[in-house]
Amino acid sequence: MAENPYAAPRTHVADVPATLPDGDFIPEGRGVSAGRGWGWIAEAWGFMGEQRWTFVGVFLLMMILYIGANFVPILGPLAVSLFSPVLMGGFVLGCDALRRGQRFEVGHLFAGFQRHAGKLVALGAISLAFAILAAIIMVLVVGVSILPMYGVGEPDPEQVAGMLLPMLLAVLVIMAVSLPLSMAFLFAMPLIVLRDADVVPALKTSFFACLKNILPFLVWSLAMFGLYLLSALTLFLALLLLLPVAMVSLYLAYRDVFHDI
Repeated sequence: MAENPYAAPRTHVADVPATLPDGDFIPEGRGVSAGRGWGWIAEAWGFMGEQRWTFVGVFLLMMILYIGANFVPILGPLAVSLFSPVLMGGFVLGCDALRRGQRFEVGHLFAGFQRHAGKLVALGAISLAFAILAAIIMVLVVGVSILPMYGVGEPDPEQVAGMLLPMLLAVLVIMAVSLPLSMAFLFAMPLIVLRDADVVPALKTSFFACLKNILPFLVWSLAMFGLYLLSALTLFLALLLLLPVAMVSLYLAYRDVFHDI
């Protein structure tokens, strides 16, 4: 008996993962509306899809590596500073693979060691240099007035009051330096691992792209702060989901700013 040509196929047909468009690359980046700051967060949840727990697992693995390394004196924190951008670059590669219809896998976390590792370690070295610079600024601005707080004598109320102004000045100076550095670093990793950019041009491009998007990043920061508070007051599980969402949202911010979709 002839088979019905209109019958549904008997063999299982696997679903083809959705592939999001690549879009034209915008070399210098573009400014987007302030509301996109919240949009990146909201879209990150849907972007992770059924692999949300894979993202949580990769994030936890990253944290375990960081914590374990810090137990090794001197070399551990040094390794964390140098290789954190490599792991984050691998995370970006995993997000981009998911966008192209592939699976986000644990192995993506280490993909940065295979591609552009030298450039990513250079980013880590720059970050480490800033940390050292920040410590020097703290010492120079605060000076010996902070020593009583670390056990060198017992500070009286007048000494404590005298410490506050130098400490506040040091914090303000460090913040003034760290904000431009954060802007330079934000898009540098995706520009390096996805566009093969060199370190200095990537830092420069990232800084000016962030400068064009002060308002959406302000909205993003305020929204993330509010969500962190809600997560901390409710369930630790909610915080575990929120942290990968934050990381994915920054990848989506890169896509929004540098690709015309």
